Amino acid sequence: MAALASVPQTSRRLMPRLQAPHEMMRPRAPHEMMIRPSDATPDYANAMMKPEPELEFEALKLSDFDKVGDLGEGACGEASRVLVRHRGSGAVFALKTAYYSDPNSEEEAEVLRRVGRSPHLVRCHAIFRGADDEPAMLLELMDAGSLGRVLRHRDHHGLPEPALAEVAARCLAGLAHLHYACRVAHLDLKPDNLLADGRGNVRIGDFSVSRILSRVPGDRLRVSVAVGSTPYLSPERFAPNARAGPRGACAADVWSLGVTVLELFSGRCPILPGAQRTSWEMLKEAICCGKPPTVPEIATASASLRGFVDACLQKDPKRRATVAQLLAHPFVAGRDVESSRRSLREIIVETMYEQGAKDREERA
Repeated sequence: MAALASVPQTSRRLMPRLQAPHEMMRPRAPHEMMIRPSDATPDYANAMMKPEPELEFEALKLSDFDKVGDLGEGACGEASRVLVRHRGSGAVFALKTAYYSDPNSEEEAEVLRRVGRSPHLVRCHAIFRGADDEPAMLLELMDAGSLGRVLRHRDHHGLPEPALAEVAARCLAGLAHLHYACRVAHLDLKPDNLLADGRGNVRIGDFSVSRILSRVPGDRLRVSVAVGSTPYLSPERFAPNARAGPRGACAADVWSLGVTVLELFSGRCPILPGAQRTSWEMLKEAICCGKPPTVPEIATASASLRGFVDACLQKDPKRRATVAQLLAHPFVAGRDVESSRRSLREIIVETMYEQGAKDREERA
């Protein structure tokens, strides 16, 4: 693995904006961005369909990349995300740049240095520095968008169980790497942060609120867990100034995984699914005072899927299954791996090309 670069460079503001007909669209966040051959010029399409070349990332500078398009701002407007192309190779990446250097962006940069090249986490190839010393993170571009995008394209029809079991397995492998190898809690797991590519890979992305649980051997830090997307928060995270040690922070990720799997199965977030509008107070009431969400009784679902969701969505974090226990759960460990991978890949590829056809019709 190439070491991550930290090279002082000019800020993102000096990167030129290249206008092309296929770029005339509204800015979209990373989880909204789906790159398709129909969106691109022939040269750009060819670059997107090729694997990333083995670049010497340590030797690269921010000025080696040209801006190709916008991927949108972060959820709280704390960072810009743009599509960039390496001038020498034509390889395309996502570049996330904080608007200013602050503890959260520095924590994210440190998390990305720790996670390395896990096949289950979106890769960070290099970290540069802007004019104000803000981190600029060169990320792997997942060309099929997010699984949240897939659900919206499917008119909120959920994934079949084989594909869902594969997603769960890959999420668990990513969380295992984070929790046990890196001592990091993600704290914002949801369908919009599960990114896919045209080869059928699904990886966990967006570490903007992730927390490091141990900085030196034997360290057991208590970190803020009152962060992340409200519908996916576990009950204990609504406490004022909620903090947790490593065990509690990892248990928070397991709850979010359970909500995510249930949403991918049903097609809609299971917290207040029928509500037209929700507020923080409504979500807190439902999550903290209501019963944990479950697979509906009328749904056609296996006992192993129901058991997996129930194991994740225990309101008491001490009773929640761990990632290691879930990896051995029949829903994941008992799946037909080849069939599950094929099912997931077919859904992702079908979504990419159906969306491409839809966009061509709209532009005609």
